[in-house]
Amino acid sequence: MDATILGLLFLDALQNGVVYGLLALAMVLVFAVTRVILVPIGELMMFAPLSLVWLQGGKLPGTLWLALALGVAWALLTRGRGALLPLLGGAGLFLLFLLALKAPPVAYLAALLLVVYLGVATYRVFFQPMRAASPEGEHRGATVLAYLIMAVGLHVAYQGLGLVFFGPEQFRPAPLVEGEALVGLSWQGVLVLLFALAAAGGLYLFFRLSLYGKALLAAAESRLGARLCGIRPEEAGMVAFAIASLMAALSGLLLAPLINAAYFMGFMLGLKGFVAAILGGLLSYPVAFLGALLVGLFESFTSFYASAYKEALVFLLLVPALLVQSLRARAVEE
Repeated sequence: MDATILGLLFLDALQNGVVYGLLALAMVLVFAVTRVILVPIGELMMFAPLSLVWLQGGKLPGTLWLALALGVAWALLTRGRGALLPLLGGAGLFLLFLLALKAPPVAYLAALLLVVYLGVATYRVFFQPMRAASPEGEHRGATVLAYLIMAVGLHVAYQGLGLVFFGPEQFRPAPLVEGEALVGLSWQGVLVLLFALAAAGGLYLFFRLSLYGKALLAAAESRLGARLCGIRPEEAGMVAFAIASLMAALSGLLLAPLINAAYFMGFMLGLKGFVAAILGGLLSYPVAFLGALLVGLFESFTSFYASAYKEALVFLLLVPALLVQSLRARAVEE
């Protein structure tokens, strides 16, 4: 291996690692606030560029009808004036999509808001009803395992719907910036790196300086304590899902010009983001991001030396991470 190949491998590791890092940050955020392992985050990520391609082709994507259907279910589950929020949001989203058919630049905003709306509606329709709280502020009838089963079911459903909506073909949207900055690194890749830095810095400032960020931290630390401070964990969960969906959508829109976007591609990206989140214990944002860079580096070099086994070798990173977590956990006494 010469210096040129080594440099290309490091660039590939950095580009892939920051994408896994964004997904890992989103999964850690959602898990910390809601105890939901967001398995379908890869599908949400792919829905954004695929919906964009459909809009640029002059067609309304099936994901719009999925989002509107979940919005109606959201309104039916919400009592009082709160039912107007999903209905008005769905109507505004539909009008924005009609405008995007006439004005193609609006398609990026429409695809972005679609995924955010879909993510929040997913939480409200499928996960929040499972979060029935006891007077002590703890979950009743909803464990992490129950959330995981629901999340896996949603992943299967969304992936199947993606096949119905978009077909088995792969699509590649036009890059926002043409050309190469370096050998092996395009300007679109530079945008991905800049967005990753901006997202990490934005999350840090959001949690440290904003009232909503501190409310999310409080809800993640203690549901009962958050309630005593006047913070509703249900609303904190909606905000967490909105932020995670926004990060997934932006990552998908920026990454799709570098790789082909297809209904099935988000699953592997989401799994590798999950590996990075596990390396951070599903709790630490900096460690999860560093774990994502490690996953990208490990994947890049294993693809060079043993490309046929690179996926299996990447997932082998889960073994030592889970072993460390099990050793750190306190033993359960009978």
